[in-house]
Amino acid sequence: MVCIYCGGETAVKNSRPQKRLGHIWRRRLCTVCHATFTTHEIPDLAASLLVLGASGSLAPFQRDKLYSCVVRSLGHRDDAVAAASALTATIIASLLRQHGGASIARESIVQTSHLVLQRFDRVAGVQYAAYHPIP
Repeated sequence: MVCIYCGGETAVKNSRPQKRLGHIWRRRLCTVCHATFTTHEIPDLAASLLVLGASGSLAPFQRDKLYSCVVRSLGHRDDAVAAASALTATIIASLLRQHGGASIARESIVQTSHLVLQRFDRVAGVQYAAYHPIP
């Protein structure tokens, strides 16, 4: 990786795996200007995970689309944005555990999302089911 300040080469000074979805936190040191900065490395789900639609079509996984559906379902809560971020991470982690392959059926995403939302907040589960019929 190159330095964000001068473009020089960097070395990893410290690295810690994060619990959620295999994220890695790294502290980097520039070998040229000696600046220190932090990076967060996360898997690119859109490039490595496909959603299998009902018609058999494949589309890239879109975390933001899932997140917006979760936020809409939590609209009645004061902490909707913060809760949606954590719940989206939980849903994705659950999907990755269930499906080791590179494609996930849309129905599986809907079912898992509904289950996670229902366990967190009953009203959110009902709201989600209203927009996404459970197969």
